Amino acid sequence: MGQKIKAVRLYGADDLRLEEFELSEIKDDEILVKIISDSICMSTYKLTKQGKKHKRCPQNVDTNPIIIGHEFAGDIVKVGSKWSGEFKVGEKFAQQPALNYKGSLASPGYSYEFFGGDATYCILPHEVMELGCLLHYSGDAYFYASLAEPVSCIIGGYHIMYHTNKQNYGHAMDIKEGGNVLILGGAGPMGLGAVEYPLYGGNKPGRIIVTDVDDGRLERAKKLISPELAKKQGVELYYVNPRNFDDQYKTLMDITGGKGYDDVFVYVPIRELAELGDRLMAFDGCLNFFAGPSDKNFSAMMNLYNCHYTSTHILGSTGGNTEDLKEALRLSSEKKIRPAVMVTHICGLDAVASSVMNLPDLRAGKIVTYTHINMPLTALADFEKLGEKEPLFAELHKSCAANQGLWNAEAETILLNHFGVSAGSHCRAGE
Repeated sequence: MGQKIKAVRLYGADDLRLEEFELSEIKDDEILVKIISDSICMSTYKLTKQGKKHKRCPQNVDTNPIIIGHEFAGDIVKVGSKWSGEFKVGEKFAQQPALNYKGSLASPGYSYEFFGGDATYCILPHEVMELGCLLHYSGDAYFYASLAEPVSCIIGGYHIMYHTNKQNYGHAMDIKEGGNVLILGGAGPMGLGAVEYPLYGGNKPGRIIVTDVDDGRLERAKKLISPELAKKQGVELYYVNPRNFDDQYKTLMDITGGKGYDDVFVYVPIRELAELGDRLMAFDGCLNFFAGPSDKNFSAMMNLYNCHYTSTHILGSTGGNTEDLKEALRLSSEKKIRPAVMVTHICGLDAVASSVMNLPDLRAGKIVTYTHINMPLTALADFEKLGEKEPLFAELHKSCAANQGLWNAEAETILLNHFGVSAGSHCRAGE
């Protein structure tokens, strides 16, 4: 007998279903895991809207549905003989979903019938271990490992930036040390991670400017990653709402003394933002169009005169590699970065399908799903009011309030214990 599981599966465009079914017994080169947490990504929304038109979605998804979710972590519950010397039952894991196995685009959460994060259990196929994409994890919270994947995308976005010299045409990778960084549309969940990371990892800029048109998000960002905190790390940090200025180009350029920006990140797929970022680049500036558009014909006007004469360059990045993921886990475990700044909501497996389908309208940051519980989508900001009637939320509010309002390891433990979710070394298949 295999393992009975629950999972959210995609059958086609706009067709997500929470179902119960049985997994087969694992093969000698596979590993069975119990998923504890998964965080919801906008990429899953795009997959859901596109169905078979998505480049990672199999064409037989209507008859062989795939499990969605790719930002997940949990416990190993059964190990095939091939991997018994490397992985042990009961240990926690993190995983890198960007497999790129022999040129294939197949990835968990997009392409596999029995390998995805919005499930109670799943089977890791041989390629995951062969590629070194299953990682040992010893952190104190599962959601940190779930969020390591989006953080790795942010880190990869920094590491892919480059600058040149005219002596030997060498490319210096990463953002420019001591330079000006501009993050357009940067007060959302991924943007907050992009603001915090360069304070503690990679090359350190001299100045970071973050723009957003939502004053509420900017205020939250200022509280979580304050200019005073950045100053202690030797970085000037500015938060700017461009709607407050008649000429946002001049306002942003003036902050740099007219020099412009060495590194520009566009975190929202808006044509005007991309074009503004292009105009604001300094000599040898690099622009990363980080935000993935849903429209395959999305385009913008870029200044190729500057590309030719002032050595500006434009690139796009998506995902991070395994080394980026390891860096994310290390910085998180060392408490240098706080992936929790991204989190605004939690939910159970029963709320995943509706959350994914309505993601753009929720105006949420990262949503952390705990796959062995049932819970409606719940904002951290609502814990206090909910706690007036429900003791669980009163406990969660107390824990989060002691941590700048952020989701945290203690809060996760309170939640899992409340629902009787076994985890760690006590976890076994079938529990």
